[in-house]
Amino acid sequence: MNTWGEVVVGLVILVGLLGVIVPILPGVILIFGAILVWAIMTGGATAWTVFAISTALLVLSGVVKYTWPGKNMKEAGVSNRALFFGAVLGIVGFFVIPVVGLFLGFVLGVYVSELHRLRAHNQAWPATVHALKGVGLSMLIELFGALLATGVWVAGALIT
Repeated sequence: MNTWGEVVVGLVILVGLLGVIVPILPGVILIFGAILVWAIMTGGATAWTVFAISTALLVLSGVVKYTWPGKNMKEAGVSNRALFFGAVLGIVGFFVIPVVGLFLGFVLGVYVSELHRLRAHNQAWPATVHALKGVGLSMLIELFGALLATGVWVAGALIT
């Protein structure tokens, strides 16, 4: 692959990393796709090894992203219903107040759902905080996996 092709792949990976941080774009899918295109265009054992390792890192971080924070939230007593309402209001909030509304809608949805379920602010708010910590941990895990995959790609691009 020529230099300009690698620059384009690198830019798509950068957009993917931003998509992990600001969940508007499908970050992991962009990173996976960019590295796949690079591997196809570059060819050879090194490129496909880089693709395989990057894919394994992205898949592993995806699995950990959903299991570890979810387990912590279950132990803290956050209901699945609260997370569902948080997600729904987050999506609505995103369209009402771009970008910031996603966060505000999620918090409001989780809090209102937990307040309805628990009937007390002093129990609903800690559950909301646990849900926020879980979402933050989930984002960090996904970002870590994406950064590792990006690092593997950079190393592979320098080698080839």
